[in-house]
Amino acid sequence: MKVAIIGAGAWGTALAIQAVRAGTEAVLWARDAGRAAEMRERRENAPHLPGQPLPPALRITADAGEALAGAALALLVVPVQHMAGVLADLPALPPSLVAAKGVERGTLRLPLEILAMLRPGLPAGVLSGPNFAREVAAGLPAAAVVASTDARLREDAARRLGTASFRLYGQEDPMGVEVGGAAKNVIAIAAGAVMGAGFGENARAALVTRGLAEIARLAAALGGRAGTVAGLSGLGDLLLTCTGPGSRNFSLGVALGQGQPLADILAARNSVTEGVATAPALLARAAAAGVEMPITAAVAAVLEGSVDVAGAMDRLLARPRRRES
Repeated sequence: MKVAIIGAGAWGTALAIQAVRAGTEAVLWARDAGRAAEMRERRENAPHLPGQPLPPALRITADAGEALAGAALALLVVPVQHMAGVLADLPALPPSLVAAKGVERGTLRLPLEILAMLRPGLPAGVLSGPNFAREVAAGLPAAAVVASTDARLREDAARRLGTASFRLYGQEDPMGVEVGGAAKNVIAIAAGAVMGAGFGENARAALVTRGLAEIARLAAALGGRAGTVAGLSGLGDLLLTCTGPGSRNFSLGVALGQGQPLADILAARNSVTEGVATAPALLARAAAAGVEMPITAAVAAVLEGSVDVAGAMDRLLARPRRRES
């Protein structure tokens, strides 16, 4: 029943706590040995989940071989931009779920595509949904989706991780789920920028709705199902990330809308705001697929500094009128 959680950020730690809550033997791997030792001693991940105690049954190690030995399932919870590097250093993996959201710069690969490139033939899927790590760690009610074409993997993951407070749904469209998880971070930056600039709730609602349409177009173009984005990994995640003050992407957008420089915002953070790297990569992936994503393009332009938030909004409002679709 052992599960190895690869990555000791906030979400990896929360999933490790959840696995123990579900009655599963869990080992949490941290890349830094000093950090692993501190977490073992303090029974807390102070930088990422301060105040949340780690259960006594949770093992913590910086030895990947120890973490993965005998594991029936691995959860890959490392930032997408570092995933290839981490995978290159890991020993053999059991069936794995990716619990990270984004698009790799340069290659434009989604997480499961990175995994398939480096570990071909490995049974794999994606765990995604509207989940703040702190709430899952605390055992508050939440739901997520496990998407894989491997039915056995879906069922195994639900059995090892699901509880009454963490409801897991299975489905067969990992591409649609990954696109939803990646793109929602970009739309959340836009939603935060709208609020930070004082453009109001109407503007945010319109932007999130049209953002959902962008995500559906891209999911379908990449071989997923447009309808998937109406589920937990699309609409659900958008609702949380575009409204919750605990969202790193939304709060970054708010700061941008208030006129703060991007470099200053990022320098003050100790965790990754995935939408920053994802926006230009997602836009390039969409362009290669022939999909227009004007909101994503606006976010990418703001992040690169070629336009400010007000100018980006003017561009969106100046687009030709069209039928809603």
